[in-house]
Amino acid sequence: MPDIVLPESSRRQLAPDLAICAILNGMWQVSGAHGPIDRRAAVQNMIEYHESGFTTWDLADHYGPAEEFIGEFRERLLKSSEPASLERIQALTKWVPEPGRMPRQVVEQAVDRSLKRMRVERLDLLQFHWWDYQDLHYFDALEHLSRLRDQGKIRRLGLTNFDTERLQAICGQGFEIVSNQVQYSLIDRRPEARMAALCREKGIGLLTYGTLAGGLLSERYLGQPEPRRESLGTASLRKYRQMIDAWGTWPLFQELLRAVKAAADRRGASMANVAARYILDRPAVAGVIVGVRLGVADHRAENARVFDLSLAPEDVQEIDAVLAKGRDLMASIGDCGDEYRR
Repeated sequence: MPDIVLPESSRRQLAPDLAICAILNGMWQVSGAHGPIDRRAAVQNMIEYHESGFTTWDLADHYGPAEEFIGEFRERLLKSSEPASLERIQALTKWVPEPGRMPRQVVEQAVDRSLKRMRVERLDLLQFHWWDYQDLHYFDALEHLSRLRDQGKIRRLGLTNFDTERLQAICGQGFEIVSNQVQYSLIDRRPEARMAALCREKGIGLLTYGTLAGGLLSERYLGQPEPRRESLGTASLRKYRQMIDAWGTWPLFQELLRAVKAAADRRGASMANVAARYILDRPAVAGVIVGVRLGVADHRAENARVFDLSLAPEDVQEIDAVLAKGRDLMASIGDCGDEYRR
């Protein structure tokens, strides 16, 4: 593969002390829902992504061996390069506890477990998720996490799939939050309804997932008949096929794909490039998470083209004209993350 050099525009400042690559490497694919993973090949691929400038990893305590992969990756990178190369890694993990009482010991044990798995002394970003808004113990968890941050075990705190009302309440309690990870794509633009405005006001960056709809927003599905569920080979494809059904019909999705393809052809880009660039250009978005099939497929060169792409007003207008025909997901699903609430 030819050398890949990402431009300076590929970096975004999530916090004064935390710069990230605007395309994050999503590690949900190692959780077991996307087929077997060759561990050694995966870690070698991580080194290749890192050396190409894709230095930011999105993972979680429950993504199978993802945190252990970060630890092995760091160890192997140190053996093959200078110690300073480790400083260029940003590993953004999540903590997803079961609701209930949140004593300090429970919170600290969870953080210590991630530190040990990832072989680091401080977590770059701990993204906190909470299932049940009726259980207000999430404020206790955030209080303990904030103290662990102040003690140096965590650099910055973020959230995952919190809605606008709860994010406002958390900020109102004085918690310093730098990010909220939410689903955001051409077919799911709920963050534009309320979330983005609050994030701009509070200086919070949106980290977006589902931006490529698991691969459905690509040439592979353009002009294709409606797929049967059993033909969709990954958990991501099945999940985002459901989002398409919530947003509209398969014929309407095909109309959207044609508009995206037209923009891609005009700009000499891929449809995935256009889908990612569209969301990267939205207010408050700090980065988009693109899943990596470590040791299986390598999309570094294609992902790098996103940073050379500029969408013209006519590109956006044509896409928006199709999007306007879809259903209002705020009305049918609710605010960001409501699909995960119990």
